[in-house]
Amino acid sequence: YTFGQDITEQFNYKNGLSLVVRAHQLVMEGYNWAHNKNVITVFSAPNYCYRCGNLGAIMEVDEPMNTTLTSFEQAPRRGRPEVTRRAPQYFV
Repeated sequence: YTFGQDITEQFNYKNGLSLVVRAHQLVMEGYNWAHNKNVITVFSAPNYCYRCGNLGAIMEVDEPMNTTLTSFEQAPRRGRPEVTRRAPQYFV
């Protein structure tokens, strides 16, 4: 499903939430805020499929719900070619 900021605000209000955290969508910087910071996408696989050149990210949440985001590159691999950061062809 595709949803906009209005749906996100209604969903969060009805469910007593302040944030929706989602995953499994490639974002080049590892994470992406949307809908006035009511939704965040976190993608933890850097250089997805050894060809996308994207960063990975993790999100830490403490007890009072403060968030810390950390982006990271892939670990170096011996014997594999370097991949430059570029948008995959299917996103162009």
